[in-house]
Amino acid sequence: MDRARLVIDGGMATELAERGFDLSDHLWSARLLADAPEAIEAVHLDYFEAGADVAITASYQASYEGFAERGLDADETSRLLQRSVALADTARSRYLARRPAGTRRPLVAASVGPYGATLHDGSEYRGDDGLREEELIDFHRARFAVLAGAAPDLLACETIPSLREARALVRLLREHPTARAWLSFSCRDGAHTSAGDPLVACAAMLDAEPQVVAMGVNCVPPALVGEAVRALASVSHKPILAYPNSGEQWNAVRRCWEGAATHFTAHVPEWLAAGASWIGGCCRTTPADIRRLRTLVDA
Repeated sequence: MDRARLVIDGGMATELAERGFDLSDHLWSARLLADAPEAIEAVHLDYFEAGADVAITASYQASYEGFAERGLDADETSRLLQRSVALADTARSRYLARRPAGTRRPLVAASVGPYGATLHDGSEYRGDDGLREEELIDFHRARFAVLAGAAPDLLACETIPSLREARALVRLLREHPTARAWLSFSCRDGAHTSAGDPLVACAAMLDAEPQVVAMGVNCVPPALVGEAVRALASVSHKPILAYPNSGEQWNAVRRCWEGAATHFTAHVPEWLAAGASWIGGCCRTTPADIRRLRTLVDA
């Protein structure tokens, strides 16, 4: 894929919570794949209407282990993972039906969250999950295969805290030769992943992988994005993506966001100048933010 500018959508859970859904359990928005799939589809549609070129599915927190805790067996979990892609695809079809002929067809990216997200303790922001690379492959393999088999346009391997987990996901990607993916990292600062790996080393590894079409950072404070994008762009010629959170901090003990939010769209010109070409929002961002972002990117 080239460096054409694309707008990625914003927070799914944030918008679902605004609409009155309780997302306090460990499955987060993935619970609604079973309990209220129509709500997920509606949020996807609203992000398309706001100007998003890419929808990220509600499968970030979905795992066989997590759904097993709620009494769902492996077959039921596989169906819910497939549903996550189908809901975004249906929302896309509804959006295109309302638009003039020739409207650019948005992309559907199936979210593959990190192992640390299933621990419910903020490990995806620290990189201390304790698993070896082979163990991470074993954890991701079944979910990765189902999501790849659901035929999304891309797999969005996101909030990856370490080079070790990125290598595991790349090895799985090779098992699905027709699949394409982006990988985006959580970061401790503008130069290192949450686990402390240099971003330039991550970029060098990913740049050599033909199935990896883009790389970047997500769910990081907006203030870190410019430096992180420059680090990745200094090594890779692939599209660099950035979809930060609002600038608030996740408290894994209290299970809430704390601190002051920033208007992340104010930083967009800096990110574009640094080399980002795919830009969106993550936790605590909304369709209104994406609408503003669309205007900035088009300008």
